[in-house]
Amino acid sequence: MSASRGSRIIGLGALVAAACAAPAAAQEDFYKGKTITIVTSTGPGGVYDLVARLTARHMGKYIVGAPNLVVNNMPGAGNMLAANYMYEIAPKDGTSIAVFNNAVPLNQVLDGRGVRFDASKFNWLGSTGGRNEAVFAFRTAGVLTLEDLRSRELVVGSTGPGSSIAIYPTVMNNMLGAKFRIVNGYKSSTEVFLAMERGEINARSGSLASISAGFQRWLDEKRLVFFAQVGSRRDKDIPDVPLLTELARNDDERRVLALISAPAELGQPYLAPPGVSSARVLQLREAFAKSLRDADFMGDAEKAQVDLDPISGEDIAKIVHDVVHAPEHVVAAARNALK
Repeated sequence: MSASRGSRIIGLGALVAAACAAPAAAQEDFYKGKTITIVTSTGPGGVYDLVARLTARHMGKYIVGAPNLVVNNMPGAGNMLAANYMYEIAPKDGTSIAVFNNAVPLNQVLDGRGVRFDASKFNWLGSTGGRNEAVFAFRTAGVLTLEDLRSRELVVGSTGPGSSIAIYPTVMNNMLGAKFRIVNGYKSSTEVFLAMERGEINARSGSLASISAGFQRWLDEKRLVFFAQVGSRRDKDIPDVPLLTELARNDDERRVLALISAPAELGQPYLAPPGVSSARVLQLREAFAKSLRDADFMGDAEKAQVDLDPISGEDIAKIVHDVVHAPEHVVAAARNALK
C-alpha cells in the first residue's frame, strides 16, 4: 500500500470516527446547564400536577447533560390555553414539553372552539398511564342511581366545555337522559373538588386517580355514588359500575361512546411541540420511558398513591391519530351528543 493511500484511509477513518462522536457530543453540549419546562394544562394541586412534579424530579438523570426540569402550570379555557401555547409559541428545541388533560385531542374533533392546534402533529413522548374517569356525586345529594338521575338534577362543576369534566356529563345528558346542570368557569380541577366539598356543587366527573390522590377520605367514608366509568375495561376498585359504552342501547350509540371514551386510554400523555428534531424527540422519549422504570420514581409514586401504567410514545400517537381521524359519521353523531 502506498504511503499516500494509507494516509487517505487513516484520514477517512478519523473523519468517520469524528462524525459518529459528533452527535453524542452535541447532545451532551445542548442540554448541559439548560432547563426543561414541563407545561401542564391543569392547575396546582391536582394529580396531573403531582405526577408532573415527580417526572421533573427524576427524568433529568436520563437525559445526556443532566438538565434541570421545572413545572409551569398553565390552566385555562378547558386546557386550550396550554395546548395552543405548545403548538404555536413553545420553543421547538426540546426545552419545553407538556402534559395535557387527555380530552384535548377529542375536543379538537368534537368541539373545536378555541383550538389552534392539530393534536396528531404533536410529538408524543408517552404516558404515565392513568385510571378510568368516572362520573360521581355525593351520596347525600340523594341521587343514587342512573334512574334517579333521569328525574332529579345534580350540579356539576367544570373548568370549561373542552375538559373531560364537562364532556362526560354532557354526553350522559344527551344520550342517556341524565339531568346534570354543568357550571363552567372553575380555574382548575382542584378548585372543582374544593367547590364540591364546600357544597357549591354536588357532582363532578374526574379520574379515579385524582380522587385517591387528593380526596381518598371520600372513598374511605363511602361518601360517593358512581353512575358510570369511562375506559376500555372496568376499574378494579369499582367493578360494579358500568362503563359508558356498556350503557349504549345499540351499535351506533356504542361507536359514539367508544370515541368519546378514547381519551381515558391516553392516561396522562406527555408531548413535545411540532418542529422538534426527530433525534431530540427520540432522546426525550427514551428518557421519559426510563424515568418511569426508575425505582425512586416508582417509590415516590406509591407514596403519593399514584398508579403508574406506562404507555409508549408510539402507542399514544396511534390513539391520538385514531381519535383525530375518526369516521365522519361517528364524529357527527358524537358532536350531537355534546350539544
